[in-house]
Amino acid sequence: MATVLSVSGSPSAASRTSRLLRHLDERLTTQGHDVIPLDVRTFPAEALLGADFRHPAIVEAADLFARADGVVIGTPVYKASYSGVLKALLDLLPQYALTGKTVLPLATGGSVAHVLAIDYALRPVLTSMGAAHTVQGWFTLDKDITVHDDGSLTVAPAADEALTQVVDQFSAALGRTPLLAVAG
Repeated sequence: MATVLSVSGSPSAASRTSRLLRHLDERLTTQGHDVIPLDVRTFPAEALLGADFRHPAIVEAADLFARADGVVIGTPVYKASYSGVLKALLDLLPQYALTGKTVLPLATGGSVAHVLAIDYALRPVLTSMGAAHTVQGWFTLDKDITVHDDGSLTVAPAADEALTQVVDQFSAALGRTPLLAVAG
């Protein structure tokens, strides 16, 4: 059906955010989408912090964004905003890297006090990058994500149900061609 780039903006190797994204990737794959996972934490720090637009990892990331029909952006929330590593990557992408794309913003955090970070911090950046359609995002509390010793993941039932709905909404939106994309 569609190619989906699933971007984890977590700087942590043991990230709940990354594990949650990979869990959601499975659902998108079962719906027939080709999902490409991308963990920003694996990028060379010198490329991100040195703003090296020509670094092979940055060039490859820009190519992945260009090829994707849809993009899932997941981030932990720190100090009421998305992560710095995600910001560093987004700053290095072309200004309109999301033009014609359907985007699903997701965030995780320790307190409901950060729930508005999606709408007030992340969504404006995604819109400025040309996202054709940003579907309803979702904030998941850290306490609702359990990572087991074997690496498996359990999401609390209410959070899992809500995530299923937003992922299914995103999947359905991928099947439509936004007018903005057609006009370009």
